[in-house]
Amino acid sequence: MEGLITSFRRGVRTQKKYQMIARVNGIENAEKARSLINKKVTWKSTAGKEIKGEITNLHGNKGKVRIQFETGLPGQSLGTKIQIV
Repeated sequence: MEGLITSFRRGVRTQKKYQMIARVNGIENAEKARSLINKKVTWKSTAGKEIKGEITNLHGNKGKVRIQFETGLPGQSLGTKIQIV
């Protein structure tokens, strides 16, 4: 299953570098997205580096999810694909 990183998790004045918001292909509401909680995620850079994470919670009612990664992702990761295992 694939997804797309849309943004960092952020507040008014802060940005969480370890947490990202992602849209998953084929998931369009919160009920379907709830089944993805606790699934593992991997992001691969163009250089081949892999960073692993886990889906921790939902983000809104349109099926986006919040992912917590082991290390912070670079800004170049915005708009790139992730693999959900």
